[in-house]
Amino acid sequence: MYQEIFMEEALSLAFQCLETGKGGPFGAVVVKNGEIVGRGANGVTVNNDPTAHAEVMAIRNACRKLNTFQLPDCEIYSSCEPCPMCLGAIYWARPKVLYFAASRKDAAAAGFDDSLIYDEIDKEPAARKIPTLQIPNPKTDSIFKAWVELRDKIEY
Repeated sequence: MYQEIFMEEALSLAFQCLETGKGGPFGAVVVKNGEIVGRGANGVTVNNDPTAHAEVMAIRNACRKLNTFQLPDCEIYSSCEPCPMCLGAIYWARPKVLYFAASRKDAAAAGFDDSLIYDEIDKEPAARKIPTLQIPNPKTDSIFKAWVELRDKIEY
């Protein structure tokens, strides 16, 4: 039953975006041990930041509060199924579970269609709509070798 409470908070953040005109209709919260540790609302247009999606903002907020870059003991509640960018951020954050309310089909029907991005991810880089070209450089080998050999690194 507690999941509904946290989902209501995510939905409330989405409605606040509509009421204030500060972003798209999306909200998200990060929960740890039954307490909200991060909140995020869509701020793409108000921040002129295409990465300011609700889930990314909530993850940033929670990581700052918890002083960490991963959220393994946390749950994420999102008003909508995350887009590919947010899903990537969620996987990098490594929460134990993700809950969402509306589906990506619901979002597409409202004008937020991520199907192009999902389709593009599966293509070879040179076949994508945005030209994506590799510029090979021998320095990349030494960069990754140095990372592998680094003793005091913080892996993620």
